[in-house]
Amino acid sequence: MQISMSRSRVCVAVVLAAGLLLGGCEQKKGMEGAQPAAKVNKEDITVQQINYVLQQQRGLKPEQAEAASRQILDRLIDQELAVQKATELKLDSDPRVVQQLDAARREVLARAYVEKAGEAAAKPTAEEVAKYYEANPALFKERRIYSLQEIAIEATPEQVAQLRAKMASVKNVGEFVDYLKANDYRFAGNQAVRAAEQLPLASVGMVSAMQDGQAVLNATPNGALLVALLGSRSQPIALDKATPAIEQFILNARKRELVASDLKALRAAARIEYVGKFAEGAAAAGSAPALAAPETSETASAAQK
Repeated sequence: MQISMSRSRVCVAVVLAAGLLLGGCEQKKGMEGAQPAAKVNKEDITVQQINYVLQQQRGLKPEQAEAASRQILDRLIDQELAVQKATELKLDSDPRVVQQLDAARREVLARAYVEKAGEAAAKPTAEEVAKYYEANPALFKERRIYSLQEIAIEATPEQVAQLRAKMASVKNVGEFVDYLKANDYRFAGNQAVRAAEQLPLASVGMVSAMQDGQAVLNATPNGALLVALLGSRSQPIALDKATPAIEQFILNARKRELVASDLKALRAAARIEYVGKFAEGAAAAGSAPALAAPETSETASAAQK
């Protein structure tokens, strides 16, 4: 029983750190003469490994680097001990672990390709940035902070039509909620304060067009969603402050387009055969690439930082 528990713990440690392990293994192959930071039995933990992890820490201030380095070193030591124990228990031959490590390796390589393919994307010009700024006033020069009430309602398509009619006849959201309770609708509600960029990009136009006190009800796959604007305040962002975030947003969009185009060409050139049940509807399944460059829609949010 003790061996089984140890096996479980080590498996978890190996899987959680799979990306880092793979990176570490690759680093060690070309790290002759690398500066050691600690030795765990016969294996070195190097300064380069620590720096690699440091680079992944977002928002880390320079004065925090020394303390963070020591914490990372301790984590790497624990990780190395887990790896050594996993090897001793021959977990590196366990089919499940082998499959997980292979999946992690494939993910790392695929993401590396995405980054490489996106390198050809051109940085947007000042004119393009200004055009995007002017085309999206709700995110920038007319940006508002919204106090919203949302109510998700379980309903059939026929009931959604009834709910819309009822919503048009009530005086306020409270009266509508009373109607839901009286008719045994299942619903869940919440209130939140959100800036324009924190809304789903597809919803920004709708919400920005609403007046304080107004509510809209839209159909969803499970029923309907009521969005009520309780109040709002203006908080615009100037072009000069928004520029870095807009540049990154446009650049990311171009990277996604490049990757999608490249993958489409790769699919066209490759010989892909679907087998068994996967052969059904294969053409539709192969129409959309599964990989994409990282997407960032919160341009105004980034401009606030």
